[in-house]
Amino acid sequence: MSTEKEKKRRNARRALIIAAAVIFLFAAAFFLYTGRYYHADETALAALETDETVSVTQTDYGWFFDGPAQSDALIFYPGAKVEETAYAPLLHRLAGEGMDVCLVKMPFRLAIFGKDKAGSLMTRYDYDHWYIGGHSLGGAMAANYAADHQEKLTGVVLLAAYPTKQLDDSLEAATIYGSEDGVLNRKNLEKGDAYLPAGSGKYVIEGGNHAQFGNYGPQKGDGEPAISAEEQQEQTVSLIMQRP
Repeated sequence: MSTEKEKKRRNARRALIIAAAVIFLFAAAFFLYTGRYYHADETALAALETDETVSVTQTDYGWFFDGPAQSDALIFYPGAKVEETAYAPLLHRLAGEGMDVCLVKMPFRLAIFGKDKAGSLMTRYDYDHWYIGGHSLGGAMAANYAADHQEKLTGVVLLAAYPTKQLDDSLEAATIYGSEDGVLNRKNLEKGDAYLPAGSGKYVIEGGNHAQFGNYGPQKGDGEPAISAEEQQEQTVSLIMQRP
């Protein structure tokens, strides 16, 4: 009898050791995966400086770009495994044109772990119109949040991204992507059209690619751009500001 009990204890210990080893391997693989990411370049870091038009402040949630806007603000979710400051040039320019921006730093640089961060930001600042958006995975998670909280928002901005849940027709929505984007799944982009509000705008930046919405260098699998990142971002800001 004691031998049988001892055998069960050995098997239980063995199962526990195996389970611990599997958990360790998954954790190690996850941290290895998230630890390798795209870094902001020098142009991006320079755009974190305050100038005569836009005040840039580091916050507990990320960064705040405070321009001349009084009523409009955008909450921006970064793309997967991209340092959030890589989007500073785009967002600095946008704030200067009249839409303040809350740039959100995501856990593990994956917006899927911080989809609901927008909620607390809308109680922190006083704006009449809140927009939410993001790049790639960040855009998808922003759209997901908007689908569940449409009553708090005016619109959605999707950069090389698409919704996977229905967005209410009360929302404005703009989808913007580059003609040379080699990362964006075009079939899923087309499927996402069914979830967009009526009257949404969909824009292709000729010569633009996936990575140049930010400043973090070339991205694996992306197409070769025919325009500069500065030009792509200028067009993006213009399209956002004109609304759908």
